[in-house]
Amino acid sequence: MRALVIDDSRTMRKIVSRTLTDLGFSTVEAEDGQAALDVLESGDVPDLACIDWNMPVMDGLTFVTNVRANPAWRGVTLMMVTTESEHNQIVRALAAGAHEYLIKPFTTDAIRDKLDLLGLVAVGEPA
Repeated sequence: MRALVIDDSRTMRKIVSRTLTDLGFSTVEAEDGQAALDVLESGDVPDLACIDWNMPVMDGLTFVTNVRANPAWRGVTLMMVTTESEHNQIVRALAAGAHEYLIKPFTTDAIRDKLDLLGLVAVGEPA
């Protein structure tokens, strides 16, 4: 399985990518929503996108809205991974088309649990 990790913090991209790699994913990274859209437009469509909310150029909510507007990308599972923890922010993201929402800081177990809930835990990976 392939995952796109979208976050303006290089450190956070590396943490999320390493966690997903340990769970059996191959990853590609983008520093903002526009760079992530560029990846999708190039034809490199992942199974999963992990999206930060607050980023320059294009924020995570706008990215989710753009992905959901394109039928070719309907199969991408979208999971917000962000510090935004207010209930109304979570509702907005889910209403825009995100499948799950994970609040930073997180543990490997928390990501694994969300992926399991989404049916994306790699085969052979303990749940």
